[in-house]
Amino acid sequence: MGVKRIAILGSTGSIGVSALDVVAAHPDRFRVVALAAGTQVRRVIEQARRFRPEVVAMGDEASARAVRRELAGEPVEILSGADGVERVGGWESADLILSAMVGAVGLRPTLAALRAGKDVALANKECLVISGALFMDAARRSGSRIIPVDSEHSAIFQALYNGQRAALTLRPDEGDLHPQIRLILTASGGPFRGWGRERLAGVTPEQALAHPNWNMGRKITIDSATCMNKGLEVIEAHHLFGVPAARIAVVVHPESIVHSLVAYPDGSMLAQMGMPDMRTPIAVALAWPERISAPVAALDLPALGTLTFAGPPDAEAFPCLPLAYRALQQGGTAPTVLNGANEVAVEAFLDHRIGFLDIPRLIQATLEQTAPGGMNTVEELLEADRWARVCARDWIGRHGSGSRA
Repeated sequence: MGVKRIAILGSTGSIGVSALDVVAAHPDRFRVVALAAGTQVRRVIEQARRFRPEVVAMGDEASARAVRRELAGEPVEILSGADGVERVGGWESADLILSAMVGAVGLRPTLAALRAGKDVALANKECLVISGALFMDAARRSGSRIIPVDSEHSAIFQALYNGQRAALTLRPDEGDLHPQIRLILTASGGPFRGWGRERLAGVTPEQALAHPNWNMGRKITIDSATCMNKGLEVIEAHHLFGVPAARIAVVVHPESIVHSLVAYPDGSMLAQMGMPDMRTPIAVALAWPERISAPVAALDLPALGTLTFAGPPDAEAFPCLPLAYRALQQGGTAPTVLNGANEVAVEAFLDHRIGFLDIPRLIQATLEQTAPGGMNTVEELLEADRWARVCARDWIGRHGSGSRA
C-alpha cells in the first residue's frame, strides 16, 4: 500500500479529530492534503501546522481571514464559505475524502467528492437521509467507493463483505440487493434507557449530553438520547446496503461492544465487536481494504463477562425511531423533512427553548404537513430541507418556552 492522500471534511469535529489521531499513528501510510472546518480557527491552525495540508477551507470569510493571518508564509491555500468547502470535497490530489461534517451542510461537498470519482469514507449520515437515491446514483455513475464510518454501518460492512468486496458502490436501481439477509443495528439506549415519558419530560440538555459509552459531538449525542440517531441509521443502512426497512431491526445493547449484526438465511449471525471508540471504524475506512492498528484499547472478553441484549427502544417513550421508519416508508422528501426538522429541534433543545419531549412533537408536526414531493435534484431536496426548517421554527415560535410533559 502506498501513501494514501486524505481530505477531511469536518476536521475539527469529534470524527475529524479522531481521524487525525489515526493518521498520526501511521505517517508512512497517510498524508493529509486538505482540511475543511466551520469556525474553530485555533484548532484548524494547530492541525494545519502539524499535518501541512495543501488547502484549508473555513465555513466563513472571517474565520478564513484569521487562518490566513496565522499561516501567512505557509505553503497552504485558504478558502472560505460553502464554495470553498465544496472544492475540498473534490480536491484533485486526494485519494479519499472523509465526510465528517455534521448535518445538511455536508451534502454538497460530499456529492462533489462522488462526482469527482473520489472514494468516500462516510461519517455524515445526513447525506443518505436527505438524498439517498441521488447520493448512491452519483457514486454509481462515477465509480466512487463508499466505506461507512458510523460504527454500526462499519460493522455491517465488515460482516457482510468481510473487507473483500472490490467496491461498495451499491445500486439502488437494482432493488433488493440482499433478499435473504436481515440487518440488526445495536443501540446503547443512551443515558435514558428504561425511562418513561413522565421522567423524560424534565430532561435537561446537560443530562442528555452525558452519554454513558460514546464521546461524540453535541448534536449526535442528543440524537442518541432521543433515538433519532438510530432512526437516521436505519435510513442510511437501507441506502448503503440495499435492504428494505422491514428487514432492518434495532436492538438495545447497553455495553456497545457488538456494533451491529448481519443475520443470514442459514440461521447464523455475524457480528463485529470492539471497544466503543470511533477510531476503530475510522481506521477500517481509511485503510480499507487493508487492516491497520488503531490507538484503541484491545477488547478483553473475560473482563467484560456478560453482554446483554433487549428489544427495540420503547416507541412511546422514544418516538423518534418510529418517525424515522415512517419517513423512510413515505419516501420522496419525507426523510429530508425529518432530518431538517430534527436539526432545528435539537438546536432549540440545546438552547433551552423547547423540552426534550418537544423534539419528536416538532418533528411529527412537520412531517404531517409534508406533501408527496419529488427528489430528482439537489435543489429540490435543499428546498424541502429549507421548508422543513421554516415549519419547525414556526412550531417553536408557537409552542416553545421550555420543558413540558
